[in-house]
Amino acid sequence: MEQTSIEIVNHSAYDLPSYKTSGSAGVDLRANLSDEATLRPFERLLVPTGIFLALPEGIEAQIRARSGISSKYGITLVNGVGTIDSDYRGEIKVALINLGQSDYTIQPGDRIAQMIFSRFVQGRFIEVETLDETARNSGGFGHTGTK
Repeated sequence: MEQTSIEIVNHSAYDLPSYKTSGSAGVDLRANLSDEATLRPFERLLVPTGIFLALPEGIEAQIRARSGISSKYGITLVNGVGTIDSDYRGEIKVALINLGQSDYTIQPGDRIAQMIFSRFVQGRFIEVETLDETARNSGGFGHTGTK
């Protein structure tokens, strides 16, 4: 398993994020709140974590919803998956939304999201007049597997 060093500043009241099992892809992020916060249905909230990172160039941190609170309560991320760029040095905050039917209360220290690290490439755009043709061509949503 590949590893990379990541500098971290922890201004939260909690331990550093850690992998819970040898096969874990992500680490949990905790709500660094001084008091509980309640999310009403369809309400959004930017939740601080107290975590700051210096990611190596070519590495991004992906912030993802936790499957347990998503499936049980409808709590997920406003933007689906958040990206922390390697040149960002601010606090990691998690944009949560309640898609459930009931209020959901976040307690200080609750695990609210997962953070996963990934390599990326930057595209170098080459403007052309046309694109090469493929078997699929411009077939869109639901196009494959219909015949």
